[in-house]
Amino acid sequence: MKIAIPAERATRETRVAATPETVRKYVAMGHTVQVQSGAGQASAIPDAAFAEAGATIAADYAATVADAQLVLKVRAPSAEEITPLKNGAAVIALCDPYRNSLLADYAAQGIDLFAMELVPRTTRAQAMDVLSSQANIAGYKAVLLATEFYPRFMPMMMTAAGTVKPARVLVLGAGVAGLQAIATAKRLGAIVEAFDVRPVAKEQVESLGGKFVEVPLNEEEKKQAETAGGYAREMSDDYKQRQAALVDKHARNADIVITTALIPGRPAPVLIQPETVAGMKAGSVLVDLAVENGGNCPLSRLNEVVITEQGVKLIGYANLPGLVAADASALYARNLLNFAGLILDKEKGYVLNRDDDIVAASLVTHGGEVLFGRAA
Repeated sequence: MKIAIPAERATRETRVAATPETVRKYVAMGHTVQVQSGAGQASAIPDAAFAEAGATIAADYAATVADAQLVLKVRAPSAEEITPLKNGAAVIALCDPYRNSLLADYAAQGIDLFAMELVPRTTRAQAMDVLSSQANIAGYKAVLLATEFYPRFMPMMMTAAGTVKPARVLVLGAGVAGLQAIATAKRLGAIVEAFDVRPVAKEQVESLGGKFVEVPLNEEEKKQAETAGGYAREMSDDYKQRQAALVDKHARNADIVITTALIPGRPAPVLIQPETVAGMKAGSVLVDLAVENGGNCPLSRLNEVVITEQGVKLIGYANLPGLVAADASALYARNLLNFAGLILDKEKGYVLNRDDDIVAASLVTHGGEVLFGRAA
């Protein structure tokens, strides 16, 4: 069976959906792999490395995906990329299913589209959890971006000219990205505080050396705070008011604020209000990891650095994993390899088993129909 690895066309997308390591494994399963020339260039993988691993190199997108039964991508196919795909082919990618306007087009082409964002966050699916592998990188890179724009040291420095105080970092959202941001900031010597609506996050934050900032919850709010999949939930208006007051106080005292809060299928919750930014210190930095979903701060701008009159810098860069493309691609490719094992058979090729809970949860289009959003 032919597996295709096209080059990504999306703006600022530097990752690739396979590496020489995973190509060797697909070939060992008995499949043929075709990689578009230049697909791995931004991830420091030359065509020769893919060829050495057993892949053939195709000149362009159409040649790469022609007759491919399985197409592996980072981003879902664009409108121009749909027509060359084989009817009945399977495509595995990050599909942004809540906002993707092309779902009906994929269905019309007869594509079986799998969205890696929809893989259940269960023990069995951990090795396929793209959101976690990429969020881990984003949290790390967010801290390094902050240091680039922050005009002072992160750690305490004791010199003959005097002592420099350590930076104070506030991390909002203690999921995978937030926890890695905490760990990275601590390694760089900062004093770190973190906030999350989920009480369970307290132990994780403190295990990394951070101080957990919490809004007192009543019993009903504790039950409401976390979904079955481990995500934060939308909270009550009363809770939001208490949260806003607490965040405002700690953000004004921070040198660096990193926001990571996301709610699947909803705009990112606003955690940092414009009046809070106005009260932050001159030279302080806010890195908004939720900017692609509207941002945790209304002042953030997608792929821009906003500098306020008070001298606060708001970093709104999207796709931070793409700034660490080599490792991000390596982790993403392994996630896809593990997922592909659920739908690949050495003898039969692509086999769709909708009785598998992971396969069923991630299948967005099949048989000419859009399955995403359909009631169970």
